[in-house]
Amino acid sequence: MTRLPRSTLLLAILACLPAGVACAADACDVLTAQVIRATGASLAGRTGPIAVFRAQDAERMSLDCRAPARLTVASVDREPTPAYFILMGRAAQALAGADAVSAEVLALNLHQSSLLTQAPRRGGTGSIVMLCETGPRTGSLQDYLTVCRVARRPGLSPIRRAG
Repeated sequence: MTRLPRSTLLLAILACLPAGVACAADACDVLTAQVIRATGASLAGRTGPIAVFRAQDAERMSLDCRAPARLTVASVDREPTPAYFILMGRAAQALAGADAVSAEVLALNLHQSSLLTQAPRRGGTGSIVMLCETGPRTGSLQDYLTVCRVARRPGLSPIRRAG
């Protein structure tokens, strides 16, 4: 791997300062492309830090690039097909480099637990955290009976690590 001289790296960073929005958009473009490659979804549109996709195995799929970046995958079915959970695994892989199969299993387990308890369920594996909920809700996701969100796992604080 080629190392860039420090002066080149500094110039690249300084070039992004006045156009911070453009640099953020570039990072979101990269993440959007990763999601498309990993999931097979197509881009339906993008406004600022939000990208919306068309995915065969979910009625709604969106990426919010604001920190922490997160993907929301929704289905009108209370009990979606196995393909929905495979999509969740691939989305987690694209977003945070998670093991797709482990993320798929996590999504399925959280979904089942949410069905049993009638409450949202959270969990994590490797580099991701996930929340899945079933049942009616209000807001922009009110028409979907299954909604799972995946985000990168936040790092431990330096204070917590030291203590």
